[in-house]
Amino acid sequence: METASEESKSSLHQAIAEEEDPEMSPQRQKGGLITMPFIIANESLEKVASYGLLPNMILYLMMDYKMSVAKGTNVLFFWSAATNFTPLLGAFVADSYLGRFLTIGLGSITSLLGIVILWLTTVIPQAKPPPCLPFSPSCEPPTSAQFGFLVLAFALMSLGAGGVRPCSQAFGADQVDRRDNPKNERVLETFFNWYYATSCLSVFIALTVIVYIQDHLGWRVGFGIPVVLMFLSAVLFFLAFPFYITLKPTKSLFTSFAQVVAAAFRNRDFTFENQSSSVQYYHQKDSTIIFPSKNLRFLNKACVIRDPDDELGLHGSAKHPWRLCSVDQVEELKALIRVIPIWSSGIIMSINTSQNSIFLIQAKSMDRHLTSKFQIPAGSYGMFTIITIVLWIPIYDRLLIPVASKLQGKPFRLSIKLRMGMGIFCSFLAMMISGTVENIRRRRAIREGLAVSSMSAMWLIPQYVLHGLAEAFNGIGQTEFYYSEFPKSMSSIATCLSGLGMGVASLLASAVLSAVNSNTNRGGKGSWVSNDINKGHYDYYYWTLAVLTLTSFLYYLIVSWAYGPCVEQRSQVRDEANGFALQDLSKE
Repeated sequence: METASEESKSSLHQAIAEEEDPEMSPQRQKGGLITMPFIIANESLEKVASYGLLPNMILYLMMDYKMSVAKGTNVLFFWSAATNFTPLLGAFVADSYLGRFLTIGLGSITSLLGIVILWLTTVIPQAKPPPCLPFSPSCEPPTSAQFGFLVLAFALMSLGAGGVRPCSQAFGADQVDRRDNPKNERVLETFFNWYYATSCLSVFIALTVIVYIQDHLGWRVGFGIPVVLMFLSAVLFFLAFPFYITLKPTKSLFTSFAQVVAAAFRNRDFTFENQSSSVQYYHQKDSTIIFPSKNLRFLNKACVIRDPDDELGLHGSAKHPWRLCSVDQVEELKALIRVIPIWSSGIIMSINTSQNSIFLIQAKSMDRHLTSKFQIPAGSYGMFTIITIVLWIPIYDRLLIPVASKLQGKPFRLSIKLRMGMGIFCSFLAMMISGTVENIRRRRAIREGLAVSSMSAMWLIPQYVLHGLAEAFNGIGQTEFYYSEFPKSMSSIATCLSGLGMGVASLLASAVLSAVNSNTNRGGKGSWVSNDINKGHYDYYYWTLAVLTLTSFLYYLIVSWAYGPCVEQRSQVRDEANGFALQDLSKE
């Protein structure tokens, strides 16, 4: 009886809502800001749990699994590589088969299982080699079963991250995204800003609190806390299930892309000249896109109906999807192709921020004392980047934008393209300052004849702050750009493009460093990136990256211009035109 009464009340509320707003669908009654804490908590706790395991993992492998530095580093490299690329698989599965809710849920459970297995290696003595003196010849290496148990933990955590990370942000945007709302762009920008801020805060906590616990309370407690955090992450996500908007997955996007290419190639002999008025395009009945865009026009041949009797079925559907595709399929592939140049322009920025080892050596060669007894660890200076992002986002979102809007007398916001360009330029300034500070530090160290210069390491803070601003502008801007420009069916793939860029940047950073090392070490000359920082020229290396970044900035200006106006710019022009029209009517 109570259930029936609740259903009656629900139906009454739905009827009232639809009467007040006939265009409101039952699906849209869900979602909203009430879901944000659960979605953000799921992602944040997953980040704290997983990122907190990485910094000290090499010590765990060396001390407990008796691995050499080389073997342990290779294991961690493959783990990191898997974690960076599994989001592509997760995005594909979410958009094409399971949907974002199920993918995040399964990813959370899988990641939890992986962390539990890793924690069990600290509890079960048989899960790892017996204790012995470090690097003693009598130390036994891990057996195949022990090593396989460890790899299983890493593999499950990577698969779990691949399910959560590419879908969480898009799933959250689904809850607040109403493209018929004139304030939709502002709502999305606010969501992306706060989402990014909490992610950075999670990484900050992981690299400080979790690492501190591991150092002082041991592996069993240090790995046990991430288990608890990941459990809470999964539970909180499932608790809000009744409030979520869950969109149905579409068919495989990669299959759809292949069908468009195949159909366009089959119709390659078709010409649009003098046939623009008579050309018929195939589109789905519920589609809002009737005609394909003029960009990448050769792909439009995939959706041209040349023989309706042969190509269409009784209900107007395509008989042969590899010969005739819908306008939506064509536009999805176009959207992906069009953003690739802009996506590639941000890779150099990721290369700059990945120079953690070089930054670490530089910090160790400077005076890091705050007092006579306390000095900041060299590896902790990267926290200034995280702090900058966490502080800048609320300042920008809650102070600068409202003040600028009040001064202008109308809503003000920096365009997505402008923010992305500002991010790349901030990265250029960061590398220029890094080179300048290193040049001064090196000359002073040589003059003093000391391995550690008397120059304060606080001079490194400006470059870390600029790296934080670069990430705040370009990182958030890219994610917002992809989500706005892509159809909603591709939103998970959109959000994992940034992660893919970081993976590609890591490989390119290795290539750049190897090239600099080999070319500057010829003829008996010391390498710019020598093990002895005072004998090398890290300043030249930084400036080389600065030149590459400046080149990337100029490249971004070109591809941004070639891309044309994005969704927000077209909406702004349309709104301004409507405003002028209303003004003219009021004058009449």
